[in-house]
Amino acid sequence: MPEFWETNFIEKQAMWGFQPAKSAVLTRDFFLEKTVKTVLIPGIGYGRNAQAFREKGMTVTGIEISETAIELARKHYGTDITIYHGSVSDMPFDNTQYDGIFAYALIHLLAPKARQKLIQDCYNQLSEGGYMVFTAISKQAPTYGKGKFISKDCYEIHDGLPMFFYDTESIEEEFGHVGLVEITEVQENFPFFLIKCRKGNPLR
Repeated sequence: MPEFWETNFIEKQAMWGFQPAKSAVLTRDFFLEKTVKTVLIPGIGYGRNAQAFREKGMTVTGIEISETAIELARKHYGTDITIYHGSVSDMPFDNTQYDGIFAYALIHLLAPKARQKLIQDCYNQLSEGGYMVFTAISKQAPTYGKGKFISKDCYEIHDGLPMFFYDTESIEEEFGHVGLVEITEVQENFPFFLIKCRKGNPLR
Protein backbone atom coordinates (compact mmCIF):
# COMPACT_ATOMS: atom_id res chain seq x y z
CA MET A 1 0.00 0.00 0.00
CA PRO A 2 2.83 2.54 0.58
CA GLU A 3 3.79 2.27 -3.11
CA PHE A 4 0.14 2.69 -4.18
CA TRP A 5 -0.27 6.02 -2.37
CA GLU A 6 3.18 7.39 -3.17
CA THR A 7 2.63 6.69 -6.87
CA ASN A 8 -0.83 8.28 -6.79
CA PHE A 9 0.35 11.45 -5.06
CA ILE A 10 3.34 11.76 -7.42
CA GLU A 11 1.10 11.39 -10.48
CA LYS A 12 -2.07 13.18 -9.32
CA GLN A 13 -0.74 15.61 -6.68
CA ALA A 14 -3.71 17.32 -4.96
CA MET A 15 -6.08 14.77 -6.44
CA TRP A 16 -9.14 15.69 -4.33
CA GLY A 17 -8.80 19.46 -4.62
CA PHE A 18 -8.45 21.82 -1.68
CA GLN A 19 -11.94 21.95 -0.21
CA PRO A 20 -12.38 19.78 2.89
CA ALA A 21 -14.63 16.75 2.66
CA LYS A 22 -18.20 17.12 3.94
CA SER A 23 -17.36 14.67 6.74
CA ALA A 24 -14.44 16.87 7.83
CA VAL A 25 -16.69 19.93 8.06
CA LEU A 26 -19.31 18.00 10.04
CA THR A 27 -16.63 16.65 12.38
CA ARG A 28 -15.05 20.07 12.79
CA ASP A 29 -18.40 21.52 13.87
CA PHE A 30 -18.91 18.62 16.26
CA PHE A 31 -15.41 19.10 17.72
CA LEU A 32 -16.08 22.83 18.17
CA GLU A 33 -19.26 21.98 20.06
CA LYS A 34 -17.24 19.66 22.32
CA THR A 35 -14.43 22.23 22.80
CA VAL A 36 -11.80 19.99 21.20
CA LYS A 37 -8.43 21.75 21.05
CA THR A 38 -6.01 19.09 19.77
CA VAL A 39 -6.70 16.78 16.84
CA LEU A 40 -4.85 13.77 15.44
CA ILE A 41 -5.49 12.88 11.80
CA PRO A 42 -4.17 9.46 10.75
CA GLY A 43 -3.88 9.41 6.95
CA ILE A 44 -3.71 13.21 6.71
CA GLY A 45 -2.80 13.13 3.00
CA TYR A 46 -1.87 16.59 1.69
CA GLY A 47 -3.82 18.33 4.44
CA ARG A 48 -7.07 19.50 2.86
CA ASN A 49 -9.19 18.13 5.72
CA ALA A 50 -6.74 19.30 8.38
CA GLN A 51 -7.33 22.89 7.31
CA ALA A 52 -10.98 22.72 8.37
CA PHE A 53 -9.81 22.17 11.96
CA ARG A 54 -6.79 24.48 11.90
CA GLU A 55 -8.84 27.41 10.63
CA LYS A 56 -10.95 27.15 13.79
CA GLY A 57 -7.93 27.28 16.06
CA MET A 58 -7.41 23.57 16.69
CA THR A 59 -3.88 22.18 16.76
CA VAL A 60 -3.56 19.33 14.27
CA THR A 61 -1.02 16.50 14.16
CA GLY A 62 -0.99 14.12 11.22
CA ILE A 63 0.30 10.71 10.18
CA GLU A 64 0.94 10.05 6.49
CA ILE A 65 2.50 7.16 4.59
CA SER A 66 3.39 9.17 1.46
CA GLU A 67 6.39 11.50 1.57
CA THR A 68 5.04 13.30 -1.50
CA ALA A 69 1.73 13.99 0.27
CA ILE A 70 3.62 15.44 3.25
CA GLU A 71 5.63 17.68 0.93
CA LEU A 72 2.38 18.85 -0.70
CA ALA A 73 0.82 19.58 2.71
CA ARG A 74 3.78 21.75 3.69
CA LYS A 75 3.82 23.48 0.30
CA HIS A 76 0.13 24.41 0.41
CA TYR A 77 -0.52 24.83 4.13
CA GLY A 78 2.82 25.73 5.70
CA THR A 79 5.41 23.94 7.78
CA ASP A 80 3.92 24.69 11.20
CA ILE A 81 2.18 21.33 11.46
CA THR A 82 3.60 18.10 12.83
CA ILE A 83 3.20 15.22 10.37
CA TYR A 84 4.76 11.87 11.17
CA HIS A 85 5.93 9.94 8.12
CA GLY A 86 4.85 6.33 8.37
CA SER A 87 2.01 3.84 8.28
CA VAL A 88 -0.91 4.12 10.68
CA SER A 89 -0.20 0.47 11.40
CA ASP A 90 2.90 1.66 13.25
CA MET A 91 1.00 3.90 15.69
CA PRO A 92 1.61 5.39 18.15
CA PHE A 93 4.17 7.93 16.91
CA ASP A 94 4.05 10.00 20.10
CA ASN A 95 2.77 9.74 23.66
CA THR A 96 0.29 12.60 23.32
CA GLN A 97 -3.35 12.18 24.22
CA TYR A 98 -5.63 14.12 21.88
CA ASP A 99 -9.03 15.70 22.48
CA GLY A 100 -10.20 14.52 19.06
CA ILE A 101 -9.16 12.07 16.34
CA PHE A 102 -10.48 12.16 12.77
CA ALA A 103 -9.79 9.33 10.32
CA TYR A 104 -11.28 9.98 6.89
CA ALA A 105 -11.83 7.16 4.38
CA LEU A 106 -9.00 5.15 5.91
CA ILE A 107 -10.39 2.33 8.03
CA HIS A 108 -12.00 0.49 5.10
CA LEU A 109 -8.65 0.24 3.28
CA LEU A 110 -7.13 -1.96 5.97
CA ALA A 111 -7.15 -5.72 6.60
CA PRO A 112 -9.16 -6.98 9.62
CA LYS A 113 -6.28 -7.09 12.12
CA ALA A 114 -5.00 -3.70 10.95
CA ARG A 115 -8.48 -2.21 11.39
CA GLN A 116 -8.66 -3.57 14.93
CA LYS A 117 -5.22 -2.17 15.72
CA LEU A 118 -5.99 1.28 14.29
CA ILE A 119 -9.25 1.55 16.22
CA GLN A 120 -7.57 0.52 19.48
CA ASP A 121 -4.49 2.70 18.89
CA CYS A 122 -6.69 5.74 18.24
CA TYR A 123 -8.77 5.03 21.33
CA ASN A 124 -5.61 4.71 23.41
CA GLN A 125 -4.45 8.16 22.26
CA LEU A 126 -7.71 9.87 23.19
CA SER A 127 -7.82 11.97 26.32
CA GLU A 128 -10.53 11.07 28.83
CA GLY A 129 -13.82 12.38 27.48
CA GLY A 130 -12.31 12.79 24.00
CA TYR A 131 -13.97 11.84 20.73
CA MET A 132 -12.80 9.94 17.69
CA VAL A 133 -14.65 10.06 14.38
CA PHE A 134 -14.12 7.65 11.50
CA THR A 135 -15.65 7.71 8.04
CA ALA A 136 -16.14 4.33 6.38
CA ILE A 137 -17.57 3.37 3.02
CA SER A 138 -21.03 1.81 3.06
CA LYS A 139 -22.32 -1.33 1.40
CA GLN A 140 -24.75 1.03 -0.36
CA ALA A 141 -21.85 2.23 -2.55
CA PRO A 142 -22.24 1.28 -6.23
CA THR A 143 -18.80 -0.37 -6.14
CA TYR A 144 -19.89 -2.88 -3.48
CA GLY A 145 -19.56 -6.41 -4.85
CA LYS A 146 -17.47 -5.24 -7.81
CA GLY A 147 -13.86 -6.15 -8.56
CA LYS A 148 -11.97 -9.10 -7.12
CA PHE A 149 -13.57 -10.84 -4.14
CA ILE A 150 -11.14 -10.94 -1.19
CA SER A 151 -13.36 -11.97 1.72
CA LYS A 152 -16.82 -11.22 3.11
CA ASP A 153 -17.70 -7.59 2.21
CA CYS A 154 -14.13 -6.97 0.99
CA TYR A 155 -13.30 -6.42 -2.70
CA GLU A 156 -10.26 -5.23 -4.60
CA ILE A 157 -11.68 -2.48 -6.79
CA HIS A 158 -8.28 -1.03 -7.79
CA ASP A 159 -5.14 -3.12 -8.15
CA GLY A 160 -3.40 -3.43 -4.80
CA LEU A 161 -6.20 -1.71 -2.85
CA PRO A 162 -8.72 -4.05 -1.17
CA MET A 163 -11.72 -2.23 0.30
CA PHE A 164 -14.00 -3.36 3.14
CA PHE A 165 -17.61 -2.21 2.92
CA TYR A 166 -19.40 -1.52 6.21
CA ASP A 167 -22.96 -1.85 7.45
CA THR A 168 -24.28 -0.99 10.93
CA GLU A 169 -23.69 -4.55 12.11
CA SER A 170 -19.98 -4.56 11.22
CA ILE A 171 -19.59 -1.06 12.69
CA GLU A 172 -21.09 -2.18 15.99
CA GLU A 173 -18.88 -5.28 15.94
CA GLU A 174 -15.65 -3.32 15.37
CA PHE A 175 -16.39 -0.13 17.33
CA GLY A 176 -18.76 -1.32 20.05
CA HIS A 177 -15.98 -1.79 22.61
CA VAL A 178 -14.48 1.69 22.15
CA GLY A 179 -17.33 3.93 23.25
CA LEU A 180 -19.47 3.94 20.10
CA VAL A 181 -22.07 6.69 20.53
CA GLU A 182 -23.48 7.43 17.08
CA ILE A 183 -23.61 6.14 13.50
CA THR A 184 -24.90 8.50 10.82
CA GLU A 185 -24.91 8.35 7.04
CA VAL A 186 -23.23 11.01 4.93
CA GLN A 187 -23.08 11.30 1.15
CA GLU A 188 -19.66 12.14 -0.23
CA ASN A 189 -18.37 10.90 -3.60
CA PHE A 190 -19.62 7.59 -2.16
CA PRO A 191 -22.09 6.87 0.63
CA PHE A 192 -20.19 6.83 3.92
CA PHE A 193 -20.90 6.20 7.57
CA LEU A 194 -19.79 8.78 10.11
CA ILE A 195 -18.83 6.79 13.21
CA LYS A 196 -18.47 8.67 16.51
CA CYS A 197 -16.90 7.19 19.65
CA ARG A 198 -16.28 8.74 23.05
CA LYS A 199 -13.69 7.75 25.64
CA GLY A 200 -14.98 7.55 29.17
CA ASN A 201 -17.52 9.66 31.00
CA PRO A 202 -19.11 12.05 31.46
CA LEU A 203 -20.24 13.62 28.19
CA ARG A 204 -18.60 17.01 27.72
